[in-house]
Amino acid sequence: MPTWSTFDMQMMTRAMQLAERGRYTTRPNPCVGCVITKGNTIITEDYHKVAGQGHAEANALNTLKQQQVSAQGATAYVTLEPCSHYGRTPPCAEALINAKVARVVVAVLDPNPQVAGRGINMLEQAGIRVDVGLFEAQAYAINRSFMKRMKTSLPWVTVKVATSLDGKTALSNGVSKWITGPKARQDVQRLRAQHCALITGVNTVTMDDPSLNVRYDELGSLKNSLHETQIHQPLRVVLDTHASLTAEYRLFAIDSPILLVTTKPYPELVKSQLPSHVSVFKADLDDKGRINLQQVLVHLGESCNSVFVEAGATLSGSFVAQKLVDELVIYQAPKILGSQGRNMLNLPDYLQMDQLPVGEVVEQTRVGQDTKIVLRMTGNEQTN
Repeated sequence: MPTWSTFDMQMMTRAMQLAERGRYTTRPNPCVGCVITKGNTIITEDYHKVAGQGHAEANALNTLKQQQVSAQGATAYVTLEPCSHYGRTPPCAEALINAKVARVVVAVLDPNPQVAGRGINMLEQAGIRVDVGLFEAQAYAINRSFMKRMKTSLPWVTVKVATSLDGKTALSNGVSKWITGPKARQDVQRLRAQHCALITGVNTVTMDDPSLNVRYDELGSLKNSLHETQIHQPLRVVLDTHASLTAEYRLFAIDSPILLVTTKPYPELVKSQLPSHVSVFKADLDDKGRINLQQVLVHLGESCNSVFVEAGATLSGSFVAQKLVDELVIYQAPKILGSQGRNMLNLPDYLQMDQLPVGEVVEQTRVGQDTKIVLRMTGNEQTN
């Protein structure tokens, strides 16, 4: 392991700050930051802004080119291993080689099979010193969902619930607006904006008629740094086992992609009325006669780093019970709904303590009048 200088640590910290700027705009690509220095001076810095456009290293080097400043002999600090393959953009490892940098400091290796150490090898074969592992855990966390998908072909799964102090999500008659306050609901919009896909069940659609989109006006302070045109609407996924939906619901009126997951064909009349931004995926039934959730996640993993589950107690509970959840986000309001209220999750009748879903609290913060609790689920063996 290399010995890191204070300057090295400062520069990689800055690179990670830059990477975070792409949180809402780069998917399904990872968030990457790059700082290039000479001596103890930053000569350029940048980050990956939009999938399909310049990567962090290329953006930083292009700035130097425009300023007619040479990167020869410089040190580049990057939060993720430079890519080594031609995709929608040329390989960043090649750009660093052509720029004749002397050293590249990499926080974490890229598990993408198209990279996976090849970027490091290209740099070293060109005579460039490469040091790997500075703030590795922190850089990995920035792209946790991308890392999981590259390693397992499955997306990172977050389940969100809003509950009372006694773990209820609605009154016995179904009334639930509003358990949590406006600050919590703004925070949910920010979470939606970070995810590639949003999953709900058909009952949520028929009962609440939601739009399931990211509402820019409800993003709070995030609007100060993110223009409305930069928002990537998540793929809206509705699990509709019996193909019962019709085109009358509000979510169909919004022109952003929708995936209907069903186990049987929709009637021809319904199919003819669905807008062009709607596609259908036929899934199998599981042993309980419900849509096979693992199969849905495998399908979404072909293009999605992360999915956000906003559903009723039955569907959300199924994700938890099947150990498909990586993170559980609970917004808990200072209210008591009573013993007849609707439960947060419908789960099996566990008979042994070692059968229980277990999570580690990684965040507990106040959001307005409510408390936000983030649990990293420890029983999901597919999490990496």
